[in-house]
Amino acid sequence: MQVPSFSPAEINDGFVVAINIEAKEHEAEAVAAILSDLIAPTLAEPGVKLFIPYRSPTNSLLLFIFELYVNEAGWHAHQDTAHFKDAIKELLPRVTRRERVPFVPFAAV
Repeated sequence: MQVPSFSPAEINDGFVVAINIEAKEHEAEAVAAILSDLIAPTLAEPGVKLFIPYRSPTNSLLLFIFELYVNEAGWHAHQDTAHFKDAIKELLPRVTRRERVPFVPFAAV
């Protein structure tokens, strides 16, 4: 995965969405594959700075995504893409929990 390089100030300038996902038993590999397949098309979107999925080393059912957008409009535009909509159709039946929490910077870096 090629992750763009940003200065701390560039990372702090944007709209962050933190996503916690818990896969159903026996669905963790499928969920991880869905998230992995989202990386390239999501990073190609003009309103996206970062899209990085993580997986817990102590509980393979728990996944986390760090998303950084240029602004809130970039997040909404992402949710309107075909690759996002297709992924969500595949993802939601395989998870017990999906929590999305947006954040904005409040301190200068």
